[in-house]
Amino acid sequence: MRRYLFSGDVKFNSTITTDVLIVGSGIAGLYAALCLDGKLKCTVLAKEGIKDSDSYLAQGGVAAALSADDTPCLHFQDTLEAGAGLCNEEAVRVLVKEGITDIQNLLSLGVPFDRKSSGLLEAGLEGGHHRRRILHAKGDATGREIVNALYEKAACQDNITFMFGTFFVDILNDAKGVCGAVVYKNGFHLLLCRSIIICTGGIGRLYTRTTNAEVSTCDGHAAALRAGARLKDMEFVQFHPTGLYSQDVEKRIFLISEAVRGAGGVLRGTDGKRFMTKIHPMAELAPRDIVARGITDEMEKTGCSYVSLDITCKKAEELSERFPTIYAECRRRGIEISKQYIPVCPVQHYMMGGIAAGINGTTDVKGLYACGEAACTGVHGANRLASNSMLECLVFSRRTACSINGNRAFADVGAPFDTYFKLKQKGCGVEPVPDGVSAQNIKSRINAVMGSSCGVVRNSDSMRQGLSELLKIKNTLENVCLPDKDWMEAYNMAAVSCEIVGSAFKRRESIGAHCRKD
Repeated sequence: MRRYLFSGDVKFNSTITTDVLIVGSGIAGLYAALCLDGKLKCTVLAKEGIKDSDSYLAQGGVAAALSADDTPCLHFQDTLEAGAGLCNEEAVRVLVKEGITDIQNLLSLGVPFDRKSSGLLEAGLEGGHHRRRILHAKGDATGREIVNALYEKAACQDNITFMFGTFFVDILNDAKGVCGAVVYKNGFHLLLCRSIIICTGGIGRLYTRTTNAEVSTCDGHAAALRAGARLKDMEFVQFHPTGLYSQDVEKRIFLISEAVRGAGGVLRGTDGKRFMTKIHPMAELAPRDIVARGITDEMEKTGCSYVSLDITCKKAEELSERFPTIYAECRRRGIEISKQYIPVCPVQHYMMGGIAAGINGTTDVKGLYACGEAACTGVHGANRLASNSMLECLVFSRRTACSINGNRAFADVGAPFDTYFKLKQKGCGVEPVPDGVSAQNIKSRINAVMGSSCGVVRNSDSMRQGLSELLKIKNTLENVCLPDKDWMEAYNMAAVSCEIVGSAFKRRESIGAHCRKD
């Protein structure tokens, strides 16, 4: 694997010094920035804008044991059950206990969580949960409301600077660990720091059909890997059972939140009959991997590209109030969900694996931290429990920030640095890109291979063939001069897809989201 994406004798348009670089402006990145000591200078890197993240798009809620009939212990048990026995129990205990305080922090920041007429928080039910513990904001706009509240607060802090429209290229190391990063915005820029937090989200753009934002091209995973960090549990890719089916090719699949099933929605086959009742005692509210496989099996039996989600038990007024985003989008597409079934199918949604990180965000590289979906603390095991992801972002980004706060000598960016790094890569990345091949061609080929080799169900032959083809793609780019962001993304996608399929091929058991039909 090439060490850097940039090639030759790189010229920097500017040199920026900061204490902490946070890569990603979703919930994990914003909350980490707010939890850092105000005396530390913090730079938050966003590949596009504040709205361009999976956090902002998230319809689902935040799980927390706040009701009188619930406890962190029950939340703990549900998380372990969904994780198919592979969860890091220490991380899960931290999640379910400390998350309650982080929810209180969000309330103090003004996040408008939905409430009952009595004023108490409204708690919903989703797959894998045995208690109503899912908090939502403005129905199905939870992610947007949390991001807006966090960004409004962060933008007012004197120690926090945002760099929008900036691509994260590489991590720089010296004998003491992280010493900076190379970023790209109309040219390369050098950013000097001693702490980097990777919060770049998921890997959705490796797949043709995904709910992820267009920025999710594995840049943080790949940069960490090149710098010497490990990726862990990469075979565990979660497919959301109910993406809105369309015959048209879409850049991002619209998600029909699990909360619709929690509100009484049921799945029906082409014959109009429910099928999940025969598969799991919790039927439509079984853990996501089970529901996704149930739908996939039903589609294979009937030869239809989708199944139907029936929420016609509810009136239009109730649905438009509870699920305003979903109701409006379905209606825009000609589906009146109070009277008509919603066509749905499984789509790539979440990555349980990621950069191997401890419960304080630490990785194998000194000064490099990871949290949120980009990290793997083992909290999700083989399958994420619904609505634990935003809670994960809050709990572990706060712990990461506190870890950096407690290491002030290391966070100091004073004397150890030269003011300018002259970086050379002689003999690496000098060849021109292949004739007649575009970065988009390569990305599309990766999408096709990932779909055929590492989908909802897998087998040895398809994974072996897929890995062989992905390695060829990656090897083609090893010594190529990557001329722009699209080509750098293509390399990142190739590198991380090899890790996913390679990990899946090695795990011979069928467990959680990793289902082997052989």
